[in-house]
Amino acid sequence: MARELYCWRCDMVIPMLEDDEWAMLEPLLQASVEEIKKYRQDHNVTLAEARDQALGKAAMEKYFELTGFAETNINALWHHQASLYGPPCTACGRPLRTPRASFCASCGTPRVERAEPH
Repeated sequence: MARELYCWRCDMVIPMLEDDEWAMLEPLLQASVEEIKKYRQDHNVTLAEARDQALGKAAMEKYFELTGFAETNINALWHHQASLYGPPCTACGRPLRTPRASFCASCGTPRVERAEPH
């Protein structure tokens, strides 16, 4: 089930998909890229104009079905995958921007590796 995490790109807490959910959404996002390319070619329009045509509706609907959140920017869906982010910061609680981040980009706190219990 999607979990609520802070998204530094969106600057808000947003439902992030787990990998099994992402596996259902990602093919729809790939198809939306092809839809946009085809629309641009067929209508000789800019990328912004093609995006205004509500292309990628299937991906947006699937994201809503999985999360209950009505995202309005299809491009945002590409980074709403929980495994792209690291653990929560020990100081501010926001997720590190990547699993390999050495410090928190939100507050600057260095990453603290937690010791495994014996």
